[in-house]
Amino acid sequence: MIKVQSYIQGKWLNKGTKTDLISAVTSEPVAQMLEAEIDYKSALEYARKVGGPKLREMSIHERAFKIKFLGQYLMERKEKYYEISTHTGATRKDSWIDIEGGLITAFGISSKSRRELSDLPWHVEGDTERLSRKGTFMGRHICVPRHGVAVHINAFNFPVWGMLEKLAPAIIAGMPVIVKPAPTGSYLAWEVFKDMIEADILPEGSVQFIAADKPGDLLDHLISQDMVAFTGSAGTGQKLKAHPNIIANNVPFNLEADSLNCSILGEDVNPDMEEFDLFIREVSNEMTVKTGQKCTAIRRTIVPENLLDDVIDALKSRLEKTTIGHPAEKETRMGPLASNLQAERFEEQLQQLSEITETVYASNGKQNGAFTNPRVLVCHKPMQVDDIHRLEAFGPMTTVMPYKNTQEAIDLANKANGSLVGSLFTADDEIAQTVALGCAPYHGRFMVINRNSAEESTGHGSPIASLVHGGPGHAGGGEELGGARAVLHNMQRVALQGSPTTLRNIVNQHIKGAETEESDKHPFQKYFEELKIGEALTTEKRTVTDKDVEEFAELSGDHFYAHTDPEAASRSLFGKIVAHGYFVLSATAGLFVDPDEGPVMLNYGLENLRFVAPVAPGDTIQAKLILKRKNVRQQKKDDPFPFGVVYWDVEVTNQEDVVVAEYTILTLMKRKNKLPIDEQ
Repeated sequence: MIKVQSYIQGKWLNKGTKTDLISAVTSEPVAQMLEAEIDYKSALEYARKVGGPKLREMSIHERAFKIKFLGQYLMERKEKYYEISTHTGATRKDSWIDIEGGLITAFGISSKSRRELSDLPWHVEGDTERLSRKGTFMGRHICVPRHGVAVHINAFNFPVWGMLEKLAPAIIAGMPVIVKPAPTGSYLAWEVFKDMIEADILPEGSVQFIAADKPGDLLDHLISQDMVAFTGSAGTGQKLKAHPNIIANNVPFNLEADSLNCSILGEDVNPDMEEFDLFIREVSNEMTVKTGQKCTAIRRTIVPENLLDDVIDALKSRLEKTTIGHPAEKETRMGPLASNLQAERFEEQLQQLSEITETVYASNGKQNGAFTNPRVLVCHKPMQVDDIHRLEAFGPMTTVMPYKNTQEAIDLANKANGSLVGSLFTADDEIAQTVALGCAPYHGRFMVINRNSAEESTGHGSPIASLVHGGPGHAGGGEELGGARAVLHNMQRVALQGSPTTLRNIVNQHIKGAETEESDKHPFQKYFEELKIGEALTTEKRTVTDKDVEEFAELSGDHFYAHTDPEAASRSLFGKIVAHGYFVLSATAGLFVDPDEGPVMLNYGLENLRFVAPVAPGDTIQAKLILKRKNVRQQKKDDPFPFGVVYWDVEVTNQEDVVVAEYTILTLMKRKNKLPIDEQ
């Protein structure tokens, strides 16, 4: 039997009050939780003083690699998690969302962080802000690791995904984590967490685990540098968010609450259209996947009033095919709810809803212990019945609501006062625009599906690592995920002010206007490790001729009149023939590229190209190459040698020292040395 223990200050606590954790399938004990006496104040201090400093010593990319390697370690052990997950009532398909979905989310955030965030302990964000006329006083935003702890209080329905989608960005941001799962299903979260510790990938003090029903006086000891992320019921979340110490210290609190999400069938759709079938399939899937225990499930099904009976009949027909049974059996489509208690609550919630709705479908399948049946309710006057947009039954159900016109559909969707996700099924893009923009302020995510996108759609109820997850109002008002944003949610954004050179030396990235130092040799002849931020190369000069412009037009096929027709060019913005912008770009490369073999491997691309002033025949151009920033890249198996990406600011000026073009060029540069990441 699994022994769910707390992991505090680097040790497993193997003594405490024992509580049986019951299988949703067999109603027999599957694990035992040992609820120990925990000194929460010391646990928090341990995270701040031991885990935090170790994480902050690393760059964002190094921390992201830790998450990648941890994910690989856990993925190798996934079959063990699938076997355990069965006892939560999850089918193989349900468990995939939780287990591999959680790991894929961690991988995605790690990858996005390495592509989009700085390879520094902090992230340098956006452009500089010029704050003075001469440019000697500048501003720059950076995001730095907070000197606190990320406390994660997770819901019962996704023990793995719920843990990993919060833990990964917090660790990458440089914050140690304390995980507190819900007791129901905690044995699955514990098994994954135990393997995290055995992997020995994360530094000591960076993660701790609480095995308890309630987290004691944990919140009493939080400070302003700490953060709390909660997933669960709106009522519990609001109670925790109102904790006196949370308020007194303004502790950031991210609340992601269950919400009455909706799906709308567009008024352009009829039963003969593919969009109708897609809608029915999505609603029924959202009712039965995870036995409806998803904070993103479709609780409100909003349909044109003339299609009310068609929708109900189609839902009945599809739901009749739902096989309810042991989640480990291949033919089972829907298992039990997570516990007998959840089944009791579901029936109580349905009873409340029965007073304001009509039940039009309740299957005769298995219903004992934690097992239940799908239900379809109808509210005939949803604009008048406010409670239908407030009461939620957390299980396999939906309430069908008729609407008269598109504006009423929007009003119904928004009556729940905020949700995590809404969706629309329509073949009319005008309706799609009207509904999407009308609903957008009230929903954290909005999905529009038609026959063109359905095949590859990830579905109404699936949060995606690269997109934000959360919602306004009843949904909690929080925000998680969103690619690299997931990491920045856990960091402190600070505005720095000073001279360009001082700011460059603080943030370790070049800033326009900062002092530069000419390289002692061509920088393309230096290895990645030898290159320094602010190092520069000022090139020789080149005078542009009429022949240059004519030959470039022939070579490129670009005979635009401003470059080739003197008479037409005289009426242009410039009043005369000018060189192609891409000729200037190509000629500039000829000025700064070193032809000899060296550590530079190739031109990887360019960013933010602007042609800011014309170059005409007779003008003389010169370039200055300035090392802006560097990123280490992991050496893959098929890479012949280790390398990194170097970002160079390029300024092209004319004979009057006027900037004519500016951009950032990326090069791949060989590294002298292998790093631990290259061995993974």
